[in-house]
Amino acid sequence: MLKSVLATGAAFAALATAFTPAYADEAPAGAPTASNESTGDDIIVTGSTRAERRFDVSYAVNTISQEDFEKIAPVNFADLIGQLPGFQTEITGGEVQNIYRIRGLPNDGGFVSFQQDGLPLFHENDGVFFRGDAILKQDLMTDHVEVVRGGPAPVYASYSGAIINAITVTGGEEARGKAQVTLGDTGLYRLDAYQAGKLAKDTYYAVGGFMRYHDGYRDNGFPNDKGGQIRANIKHVTDNGFIKLNFNYVNDHNTFYLPIPTNNPLTGASLNQYIDYFDGTMNSPAFRNVNLKYRDGNGVVQSRNSDLSDGRHMQMVNFGAHYEGDFDGWLVTAAAGYTQGKNDFTAFYSTTNPADGNAFAAGYLARATTAFGAVDHFGYTLAGTNTVYDPYAASGLVMQGQYRDIHSKFYSGQANLSVARKFDTGIGTHDIKLGVYGSLYGEDSRTLYQNYLIEVSGKPRTLDLVAYNAAGSELGRVTDNGVLNYAATLNQGDSDAKMFALYANDTWEIVPGLRIDGGIRHERYSYKGWAALTEAANLGDTTTLADDSTRAFTGVILNQKLKPSVTNWTIGANYDFSSHIGVYGRASHLETPPNVQTVMSINPTIITTVADQFEAGLKLSMGRSYLYVTGFYTNFDPLNASFLAYDPTTGRNDVNVPFIGEAQVKGIEFDGAWSVTPWFTLNGALTVSDPKYKNFQSSTGADPEQAEGNQIVRQPKVYGNIRPSFDFTTGDTDVSIYGRYTYMGKRFVDLYNNTALPAYGTVGAGVTVKHGTWQLQVVGDNLFNAHGLTEGNTRTDSLAGQGSAEAIYGRPIFGRNFRLVVGKSW
Repeated sequence: MLKSVLATGAAFAALATAFTPAYADEAPAGAPTASNESTGDDIIVTGSTRAERRFDVSYAVNTISQEDFEKIAPVNFADLIGQLPGFQTEITGGEVQNIYRIRGLPNDGGFVSFQQDGLPLFHENDGVFFRGDAILKQDLMTDHVEVVRGGPAPVYASYSGAIINAITVTGGEEARGKAQVTLGDTGLYRLDAYQAGKLAKDTYYAVGGFMRYHDGYRDNGFPNDKGGQIRANIKHVTDNGFIKLNFNYVNDHNTFYLPIPTNNPLTGASLNQYIDYFDGTMNSPAFRNVNLKYRDGNGVVQSRNSDLSDGRHMQMVNFGAHYEGDFDGWLVTAAAGYTQGKNDFTAFYSTTNPADGNAFAAGYLARATTAFGAVDHFGYTLAGTNTVYDPYAASGLVMQGQYRDIHSKFYSGQANLSVARKFDTGIGTHDIKLGVYGSLYGEDSRTLYQNYLIEVSGKPRTLDLVAYNAAGSELGRVTDNGVLNYAATLNQGDSDAKMFALYANDTWEIVPGLRIDGGIRHERYSYKGWAALTEAANLGDTTTLADDSTRAFTGVILNQKLKPSVTNWTIGANYDFSSHIGVYGRASHLETPPNVQTVMSINPTIITTVADQFEAGLKLSMGRSYLYVTGFYTNFDPLNASFLAYDPTTGRNDVNVPFIGEAQVKGIEFDGAWSVTPWFTLNGALTVSDPKYKNFQSSTGADPEQAEGNQIVRQPKVYGNIRPSFDFTTGDTDVSIYGRYTYMGKRFVDLYNNTALPAYGTVGAGVTVKHGTWQLQVVGDNLFNAHGLTEGNTRTDSLAGQGSAEAIYGRPIFGRNFRLVVGKSW
């Protein structure tokens, strides 16, 4: 693996010698390029006062075109973003709600702002069990994606150490469109299409979207993904700018994959014959008709059904308007949008390690004896029946899991107004931008967690643990139709927020090539909300222990208010020695307030996180070859690494382990393309860093010294990829052959760095053939079925690991799979 990393570094080093005039004529300065993502000539609008070349800005930014989407051939949006330097993503959760980590910011996605045409669809980066990739989905209506890492992101977006901005397709004078069908050997059937053109004089339209049905990368026993989205816009060009109206609608189901046990925790033996590493999941048809029980605020026991196959059912509609006008050098931009939706989320979460069947039963002897009388022995049956189940006829193990049923409605209205003007002075020019942004938004939530006893198997059956007397007669059941704990977690609340922000940025070009820019953003928030209080309760069924210790609503409401404010700033300098060589440096200060969910939570951790980021970069660009090298240092203080652990005794996620400290990350990232010949290009990205914990404190007896200087949980020191591409023409046919090697370094599941997630590398490849208006693509992922784990089991291993040097519980990467894409353009 070290050879692979060294090869990546060697390829980047070779770029410096590849910048020769031989290819300079292929992409003259100022002209857009056709085949490589994020060359120096790409025009970007994200994080800048006005549209600029990528080479000219003083921060790390990439643009990804539709052609780049084809060659990268990602399995989901996180996979696409993970090919960029400085982004470490985990793509194993399914199509949406994956992990997005930015270099230096130890968080699972809360610092990434997802935008469409410069405006978020929901103000906060994380909603109730959804983030931006659940409401902003990639399809043919995305012209390209611009991604800013660090730099001015804190000034141009809230909560943001990075911005992912999807620029939508708009119509033009000539009508154009495309339709494509995607088929996959994982039971994938998908149709994408768009049409764009002219409606009337100076008025244009674009409309498109996708429909998709997918059995899934893992065998749930029911479809993984089903649904789609539609997006449309109308743009009218005026004498000095344009007006654009847009519409989005999403109605999509996505099943969530959670960690699985890969090895027996007692013996270390593989469990692959019971839960297949690449195909297995604890999702199961056994959870298609779950009975949820809880006591409401009036003391009445309620019962309702839930279906795991609903997955994350996102329904969302968005309307927006965008105006831009140039008034004698004054550039006025106004954008507004309103989003309303609901997210109904069901998933089956991992909890504790599998346990020996007899040992697990023995743990309930005292409680069962108290409840049912003298217990002589236990036995297992298939849930709700008298059919005997013998764990020792299989793995000898049984295990727990947690069914989560969450319902949320959300809304978000947001508006942005800015004015920019360039001024000539005695010492260079100033390009000043002043803006105001505001949002009214909110969410509610109903949450119920319920624990189950299951067999150790893919698509597991639920089990009952039965207590018998000496005569073999049934005394009672620890479980109830497979349920170990009814309503182990029960929450309900509502929240509303008002916020506004003032921001300003000045780009000062002192002399040609030398620029200094600085920006500041001040935000004020006002939250109000309520949370329903709960208490321990016994639902009164004497035949089972499953309802003995549940949570129940008391009927009392806790009203809460919060008014946080933050100030973010950035300052950078850039000097271009020529149109091919430049350097830059930047410092940024990011503050993120607690989110609106704090006022509909009971005893939340309320903390404003602060990150100071410093970066310095070298830019080399010549024709279709380029190299961007960025060194970075981030100090994150305070860092809230607290977590709620799962208590197997109560079945609740209520063991609060507070860890407050700092994170310090320093490193270097490489982003490059080497156009070796007109028909062969080598793209790549590499990030090398040292993510460390510092100065931790805990008030619950956990030893913070054991975390001092450790590698940040789930963050590698080295990650990157190499992507060769061969492009040639034969007759009237264009052929592109490409590959991808992706490397992920060693990570740890726990603060104490006791259990490692081993490094892994995957290989993918594809070929695209274009003849006239037709296109055919075949692509394969993880061609050699490389093994790799992500996440671990965060309910139980976040502090001290899994009791093993290497993880035996986690989310495996997806196995080998293939897709066929047939498309036609017009």
